[in-house]
Amino acid sequence: MGGSHWILRYAQNDKIGGTFFVARRLVGLPVWSVAATKLICLDCDSTLSAIEGIDELARVRGPDVFAEVEAMTNAAMEGRVPIESVFGRRLEIIQPRRVDVAAVGQRYVETVEPTARATIAELGKRGWTPVIVSAGFTQAIQPLADYLGVARIEAVELNFGPDGSYRGYDETFPTTRVGGKAHVLARLRREAHPEKTVMVGDGVSDLEARSAADRFIGFGRYVVRPRVKAEASAFIMSLAELLTIL
Repeated sequence: MGGSHWILRYAQNDKIGGTFFVARRLVGLPVWSVAATKLICLDCDSTLSAIEGIDELARVRGPDVFAEVEAMTNAAMEGRVPIESVFGRRLEIIQPRRVDVAAVGQRYVETVEPTARATIAELGKRGWTPVIVSAGFTQAIQPLADYLGVARIEAVELNFGPDGSYRGYDETFPTTRVGGKAHVLARLRREAHPEKTVMVGDGVSDLEARSAADRFIGFGRYVVRPRVKAEASAFIMSLAELLTIL
């Protein structure tokens, strides 16, 4: 996903109403056909949804695996260890199957932040183009993106064998390492040339993206991370608050 380019066009979203951007994945086209006036980049886990997808994948492997993976996730999200030190290791422990990832995709929708859908629809009417920027997995996030009417996902692709067994992940994707979300935002800005870019999220990996954003907004409905709250330009407990501060 990170090596492809996209074209955006206007379309009508019959599910949530209003106008939004639809992305088509195309190779060799360096810019979007319609300039995104403003970009709102949103984390997925513990922001657009209440859960951490990687932890849910671990849960099906039993309580010991869940506890081990959850501890690694929290350490990375709080900035105590670099994300690259746990990213591949968690997947090696879990060995997620395609069916497990699909189940997490459904859980994302079931645990969606209660104001997310309406907020994203309203922001679209105000000229904001939403992008999900995540260290989670594209295949799991896609159902949530479809539900929310978000056309662009920047996340990690998982690889599976013909039988649905785990076969690794895209190790080149930026969000698998420290500073990755800033790298993604910088690339989005080169592509879309927006007048403003905002990042919203709960973790230190989201906070790191502020170097490539005009503004970073911390999110704390599901977990409050002290460093994120202290260093964010604003800190919100509901995504609906974006409508009053943007």
